[in-house]
Amino acid sequence: MPRPLNFHDDRLFPADPSTRSYARGLYGLVKDLPIISPHGHTDPSWFATNAPFQDATDLLLAPDHYLFRMLYSQGIKLDALKVRSKAGVPDTDPREAWRVFASNFHLFRGTPSWVWLNHVFSQVFGFTEFLEASNSDAYYDRITEALATEAYRPRALFDRFNIETLATTEGPHESLDHHKAIRESGWGGHVITAYRPDAVIDFEDERGPRAFERFAEVSGKDVYSWKSYLEAHRLRRQAFIEAGATSSDHGHPTAATADLSDVEAEALIDDQQKGNLTHEKPQQKRPHMQPPNAKITLDDSLQMLTEMAKMSLDDGLVMQIHPGSHRNHNVGLLNSHGRDKGADIPMRTEYVDALKPLLTRLGNDPRLSIILFTLDETVYSRELAPLAGHYPVLKLGPSWWFHDSPEGMMRFREQVTETAGFYNTVGFNDDTRAFLSIPARHDVARRVDSAFLARMVAEHRMDLVEAEELIVDLTYNLPKKAYKLDQRPDWARPAALRAAAE
Repeated sequence: MPRPLNFHDDRLFPADPSTRSYARGLYGLVKDLPIISPHGHTDPSWFATNAPFQDATDLLLAPDHYLFRMLYSQGIKLDALKVRSKAGVPDTDPREAWRVFASNFHLFRGTPSWVWLNHVFSQVFGFTEFLEASNSDAYYDRITEALATEAYRPRALFDRFNIETLATTEGPHESLDHHKAIRESGWGGHVITAYRPDAVIDFEDERGPRAFERFAEVSGKDVYSWKSYLEAHRLRRQAFIEAGATSSDHGHPTAATADLSDVEAEALIDDQQKGNLTHEKPQQKRPHMQPPNAKITLDDSLQMLTEMAKMSLDDGLVMQIHPGSHRNHNVGLLNSHGRDKGADIPMRTEYVDALKPLLTRLGNDPRLSIILFTLDETVYSRELAPLAGHYPVLKLGPSWWFHDSPEGMMRFREQVTETAGFYNTVGFNDDTRAFLSIPARHDVARRVDSAFLARMVAEHRMDLVEAEELIVDLTYNLPKKAYKLDQRPDWARPAALRAAAE
């Protein structure tokens, strides 16, 4: 018999009774606050068309690379999970894929996916037993039947989850038609985009050739010459802003930047187009420390991060820098199934020297705002907290990806607070492709921050009134301010707020 799914009300709270009592009270202040989701990778077509999700596999398994990663590590082929390969959609029946997942759900014990999925199962679908092989079909049928109802369509779930703002992520070579359709639909959900130019900035990105072609088409510019290439970015950024974007997002191998003259930068892109650039390992790059006549590489956008920052001075987009992932480490899997299948691996990442060219040029300009993330926790207290604790343009993004866990969130607070404080951080963002995990992830963040503040109250490091103000700021006010969501234009304001203002 399956075991009861006892999703305890005190999950993630301190074991000490008095400290736990503080955590309960703090969490109670924020558990029902609207969700600000300013950075994610959900599909905007879900909200544009409001078409029903097909089945349990389509909704919960197919978009979640966290699940692929663990299952693949145990020898389970992606085709058995109905993951699309480059050759097309696998023949695997979605029910059979779900059975494979259910039979192996125990593999996720102790991981954040265990918490997220059990939140979805219990809070969204009302299950009272843990998922396992014996109830796989019952789970599949109940979820799939629910998805056929109006209450489980994307827009209804968006409203049910109390999402105030959700940002998707698109590249400058991609169409924004789905965002246009959302705006014109009359639905009040605030779904915006974010500018992610990696495919036309990282010249080793396997999407590059086709992405450059599309970039030229949608911008109407010659993207193969430096000045016109920059103008194409400006035009596309403006189109993104018109679709609600308040941020750009940059996921490069390193945080390395350069500050070149226009002549040097133009020569670089010319060399790149001719195939003359050399490529060094990311950790060896220190472009600002090279001799004047040394050849500088552009293979991970050293200059383009600085150029994007300069554009932000004019158009106001907040920069997000997400370095340190060796993308698609499993080349065979990349060739057979493409990107984002759980094969990205964290790398050591350096920030102090890497960011110095950009910060020397722009680090004191009040028009610029940069949010830094890391997959290398060793730099929290040594580099990131001191940088954000000094430069007015810098803020720290939350624990991210491999560290988006209760333990990772607690380590983040413990290591950065003493130097950067709370107000040089930006609250939480979920960074997910799995739509139904959004409320689960935000709930975890709210519980962990409540636990951290409860400990500070119990240790008499702050009083309860301060903690109560902080938990609301960390949950709602800081992400809204950091991503400039308190400055959105009238068309992007919820209908209820517009009506109240009128």
